[in-house]
Amino acid sequence: MLQLIVDWLTYSVLKLDSGSKVGSAINFFIYDSVKIMLLLFVMIGLIGFLRSFISQEKIKTWIIGRKGWANFFASLFGALTPFCSCSSIPLFISFLDAGVPLGVVFSFLITSPLINEYLVVLMIGFFGWKITLAYIISGISIGVFAGMLIGKMKLERFIEKDIISGNTEENCQIGPKERGIKMRIIFGIDEAKCVVKKIWIWVLIGVGLGAMIHNYVPQEAVQSIINKTGLFSVPIAALIGVPMYGSCAAIVPIAVVLFQKGFPLGTALAFMMAVAALSLPEAIMLRRAMKLKLIIIFFGITTLGIIFTGYIFNFLQKILA
Repeated sequence: MLQLIVDWLTYSVLKLDSGSKVGSAINFFIYDSVKIMLLLFVMIGLIGFLRSFISQEKIKTWIIGRKGWANFFASLFGALTPFCSCSSIPLFISFLDAGVPLGVVFSFLITSPLINEYLVVLMIGFFGWKITLAYIISGISIGVFAGMLIGKMKLERFIEKDIISGNTEENCQIGPKERGIKMRIIFGIDEAKCVVKKIWIWVLIGVGLGAMIHNYVPQEAVQSIINKTGLFSVPIAALIGVPMYGSCAAIVPIAVVLFQKGFPLGTALAFMMAVAALSLPEAIMLRRAMKLKLIIIFFGITTLGIIFTGYIFNFLQKILA
């Protein structure tokens, strides 16, 4: 139904040629923008309603008490928080202040930007449920195993004694104080408005770039790049993505178009994961709380996890796609 409306708007109202690259690009842009915005609002509102039943303090206490499963539950909580890599840092620091073990806190920090409700909605809309489910499992696995490894290395000595707490940006609340169902529904709607307000421009930028790549970048050019990098396409994609900073709302549409143009699935997702989970601004902000050596170790372990996951996705591409 939506596609029919967009086709009518593009080719009948705007009078664009359905066979032209401009017409196809604008049709692509309008359809995906409207679809993703609607999915984002509905899903974020629903998840916000469900998350309003759990307080942040209860989560802290509960995670500390889960000795054998602490890394898993920290990663799971990270997947449920709607934060980017930089926005996760205040909660990361508050966990350290609360006495949560270092490796467990890193499980949260790694997974939080890798998986969140709007990224999941975007991926379902672009990649489908099978790839999205595999991505969620891989993201939580990276958080769990990287956090466990960091915990085993006993790196607490690299945490700064005078940890600086502060708001890196205005975040949506995790849950309302009111207990009524009506107020929780209102909270879910308000959180949907809050998150969509923050990322709508990134959705449009990402879809716009995706539309340009989809309609103007020749398939042969993409295949040529893949052929030249070969087996090393995954680490190259991940290393290119590490120093970059961008919203998943902008990166997901680009990743899916690269995949459609011939990039292997794991290579496209490795680039997306690196941009989402690791960034220069995040490293600068983390320097407030820890020494440079720990930041390098964190970035290194997470990058290796992303590269390994990228190769797995490439291997399973025929099953998932």
